[in-house]
Amino acid sequence: MGSRPIFCFKVDLMARQAPVKLLNLIGPVVAGLGYELAGVEHLPQGHHSLLRIYIDNPDGGVTVSDCEKVSRQVSAVFDVEDPIAGRYSLEVSSPGLDRLLFSEKDYERFTGREIKVQLATPLDGRRKMTAKLLGIASGLITVEFEGETKQFSFDDVEKARLVPEL
Repeated sequence: MGSRPIFCFKVDLMARQAPVKLLNLIGPVVAGLGYELAGVEHLPQGHHSLLRIYIDNPDGGVTVSDCEKVSRQVSAVFDVEDPIAGRYSLEVSSPGLDRLLFSEKDYERFTGREIKVQLATPLDGRRKMTAKLLGIASGLITVEFEGETKQFSFDDVEKARLVPEL
């Protein structure tokens, strides 16, 4: 009986963040409409990809109408600039109660909140943890996990999101 190869794939979830060229096109459109760009995910999938834009409204919640408005404007810009090869689906959404943390600015903004983190390399034998965010400085994130203070690099985070406060 021959053995079959086993394939393992590691997915870098933070690689889902859109390339800078997309952020540079989307950011001014979103800001021009009066919204905050909370983050952008780009998920290439062969000849078809998904572009997910998260917007926030500094004056309150995000409505379906807000998402439609941003979607129409971004689509118009993309029709002219054509920054994504092949077909893609565009989604515009609020960041939600369990919003993803994309930037160091997000970690500063949500200091004191509980977060779920997935790391690229284990910290004390763990890649996933739910911890209180104590802050970020010089690219190092500090959390309180199981009564202990832990630090890891921003670059080592594959995915992080807020734990909803209900």
